[in-house]
Amino acid sequence: MDQVLGQVLRNAVWERLDMLTDLANRADAQSLVSVARSELPRLTEAWRAMLKMHEPDERGDCPTCSTRWHRCKAPCSVWQVAHEHLVAGGLAPQQQSATDSRLQGRRKSPVPARPAAPSAAETTGRHALVNPRRAVTA
Repeated sequence: MDQVLGQVLRNAVWERLDMLTDLANRADAQSLVSVARSELPRLTEAWRAMLKMHEPDERGDCPTCSTRWHRCKAPCSVWQVAHEHLVAGGLAPQQQSATDSRLQGRRKSPVPARPAAPSAAETTGRHALVNPRRAVTA
C-alpha cells in the first residue's frame, strides 16, 4: 500500500511540475503574472523546507543524506542542485550540468506507450505509467 501511495504522490508532483512548465512556456503575460504570484511563494517555501532538512549538523554532515555507515558531508546533492538551479542557473541558463543530465535521463527513461486498454493503476496521468524501479535502473 505504501508503494501505491508513493507512486500516487510522485505522479501528482510530476504532473504539477509539468503543468507549471507548460504554463511558463505557453501562457500569455497576464496569466504568467497571475501564476507567478500564486506559485512562486509556494515553490520558494517548498525549497526552504527541503533545504532545511538538509542543513548540515554540528559535524558538517547532512543528516538526511547520511546513514549510520556512510556520512554525507555538506553540501549534499540537494544543496548542490539548489545552487545550480537557483543561483548559478540564473547566471548561465543555457548550460546543463551533469547532475541535471542524470536527473533528466532518469525521468525520461523508458515511458511505455499507452496500451489500448490501460489498467486501473495506469489511469491517473501520464506519469502513472512510469515504473519507478525500471526508470531508475534503465
